[in-house]
Formats: sequence, C-alpha cells, structure tokens
Amino acid sequence: MTTQENLEITRARGFSMQGVDTKNRKKAVRMGPEDRVLYYVSDKKGFAATATVTSESFEDDERVWKHYREQEKFPHRVEIDADVVLEQDNYVDGYQVGPTLEYVKKWSPDRWPLAFFGMLHIIPQRDFNFVEGELKRAGGIEIEREPVEELPEPDVESTTELVAVSHDSAEIESSPRQFSVARKSRKSSHRRRTQKRR
Repeated sequence: MTTQENLEITRARGFSMQGVDTKNRKKAVRMGPEDRVLYYVSDKKGFAATATVTSESFEDDERVWKHYREQEKFPHRVEIDADVVLEQDNYVDGYQVGPTLEYVKKWSPDRWPLAFFGMLHIIPQRDFNFVEGELKRAGGIEIEREPVEELPEPDVESTTELVAVSHDSAEIESSPRQFSVARKSRKSSHRRRTQKRR
C-alpha cells in the first residue's frame, strides 16, 4: 500500500526503484527478480499500477519517500520496471474490485481495505492477474521494455511470490500523459549492487 504522494515520487523517478518500510523488512528481503508489484493507493482507495522487480533486495538510507515518522527511510529497496500505469483520474476503484479478491475473504465486504493495512502484502497470483487486467481495461499505459542483457544467476534463490505495495500520502496533482520510464541495463544495475557489497 502507498500514498498518492509517495506514488508520485516513484513516478517522478521513472518507476525505477521501490522502497519498503522497516516494519516489513522480513518480506522485503525476500523480494527478487521477476516478482510482481501491485500499487494500491490508500488515500485514493484505488489500484494505480503494476511493476516487475528487476534486482535482488538491497539497503539504502537515502531519503526518497515520505512518512509521518521522520526516522522512517524505507531502507529495504528493489529496482523495478513499470508494467501498467494509470493516471490518478483513472485508478481502478478499490470498492468495486477489492471485495471480490481472494486475499480479502476473511474480512467482511465493507471492511476489505483492512486487508491492505500496512505497506507490503503477498497476494494470490489470481488476484494480481485480475487487478492488472482491470488496470489495462481502465486505459493503463502498458510499458514496453527495451531488450536487456541477461543477469548472471543470483547467489541466492529468488522468490516467486507476488507482492502488493501500497502507499498513503497527501494528494499531489499528476501530469497527465507525461509519464516516462527510465531505461536501464539490468547488467549495470547488478554491477552497482555487487560493488556496494564489497
């Protein structure tokens, strides 16, 4: 879950990186290449975008996103590529699709947002595919990636779970149809992370 303000920060950075808060460290460190991310914007009660993780998780204390706790820096991070992105006016209404998701079944239909309380959730693939399909139907900009070089095999086993990230924040006006994704080589990204570890 994320806020509109933090989503705009991620958008302004070309959907190139996503940070996760300290509370969700255990889930965040399991994220790896090919995991999928679904953005639920809590203060808009809508689904806004999907992305694919392109790196192993790493830590960075650079302040990027905003949080009501000053000391929170969302230090657990992964590099990402955007897949489907909606403008704010076109977000998929959470109240229309939320109660139908398998992930929220243990909550009553009118209380489904409680299922997304907190920043990071692992959701069923069926739910992810359904919501991503709704994003495309709502006119989401599907991002076509340039071919990239293959990464060497990672040192650790990557996870295959689906991850839903959502953000909460104050409303910020988005710039319609001016979204662009920063292109990057996965190989060079891997090299930067390897250098950090040394």
